[in-house]
Amino acid sequence: MEGRIVTVCERGLTTTVNDIEHMESESYQGVAVIRVFFQPSVKVELALSQITAIVQTILRVLPPGTFPPNIVNYDASSVPIVQLSLSGQGLTEEDLYDLGLSFIRPWLANVEGASIPLPYGGKVRQVQVDIDPNLLYANHVSAADISTALNQQNLILPAGVARMGDREFVFKLNSSPPIVSAMNDFPVRATDGAVVRMNDIGQVRLGYAPQVNIVCEDGKRSALLTVLKNGKTSTLDVVKNVKAMLPQVKAGLPAGLQITPLFDQSIFVSNSIGEVVREAAIAAGLTALMILLFLGSWRSTLIVCTSIPLSIATSLVVLYALQQTINVMTLGGLALAVGILVDDATVEIENTHRNMGEKKPLVRAILDSAQQVAAPAFVSTLSI
Repeated sequence: MEGRIVTVCERGLTTTVNDIEHMESESYQGVAVIRVFFQPSVKVELALSQITAIVQTILRVLPPGTFPPNIVNYDASSVPIVQLSLSGQGLTEEDLYDLGLSFIRPWLANVEGASIPLPYGGKVRQVQVDIDPNLLYANHVSAADISTALNQQNLILPAGVARMGDREFVFKLNSSPPIVSAMNDFPVRATDGAVVRMNDIGQVRLGYAPQVNIVCEDGKRSALLTVLKNGKTSTLDVVKNVKAMLPQVKAGLPAGLQITPLFDQSIFVSNSIGEVVREAAIAAGLTALMILLFLGSWRSTLIVCTSIPLSIATSLVVLYALQQTINVMTLGGLALAVGILVDDATVEIENTHRNMGEKKPLVRAILDSAQQVAAPAFVSTLSI
């Protein structure tokens, strides 16, 4: 993996993809993971298209049978916003995986801003061929013969069209058996009039691929669907729309299926918004009460109460202009800034009253007050 695949891919990436900061790779048995880190100024869409183009090109020089890579765009925000557990009485792990992959996932993928990876846990259905080595040897058949027989006799091919008058009919050659057990009658080879069939050397059955991950809920096997946020859609909107669609999804599925939300990031976002609003309301109320008691001016009280939400609104406008999002970090910063706003507003109002006490006109008192406290307030705010 390292010498024939990873090294070739890394050399191709470094000659074609722009703005690479560094790369990391890990090689395992039959699979490898390459992480490409970019400079902060990278255009992500262009980088993804360049990576896709080069890895498709170098597939021709990789060992035969190499699959194209799965390219994932990952950043710090690529974390699940909702996790849904799939369980149910009487449903096997194969059923849970099939329901999550073929029914629930396509529905939820229609939600704007939602990205749904493949389910975790469960068992992936797969046609299994159980071969008895002794019977294989006795009938002079190799594993390659079995693979060839399955591939050549399990086909659905277009056979062309037939035109009859003003009608055109499409014909297909369907040699795929309707049930898996019928594959046991496939002939593998014929020697001296004796036909060796699948059931002579083993058994073909519907099984499942070896599990590489297991999901348990309350000690019982289940499957897990994760919902990621894709694009600039609000986390609150994505979660709300996913939850609103769940009853519609469950209506056409087995009654015993249970879809349980295990994690909901919108709760933390809603709490953060509530904290900012609560802190702003408490700060504005207490500050207004203090100004009213000590200065006895309802105009000053109104000014302080107005300055706090106006300052927060100005911050939101700046965040929007810089194409930044409202998230837990920015909301936390706004909550902390409320206390600083209270300090600055109180200092400004008190200094204005001091200048007015010196018999200055109202406008002159306001301008002088702002000039006197601007530098100290600015330095103290930066220090905080």
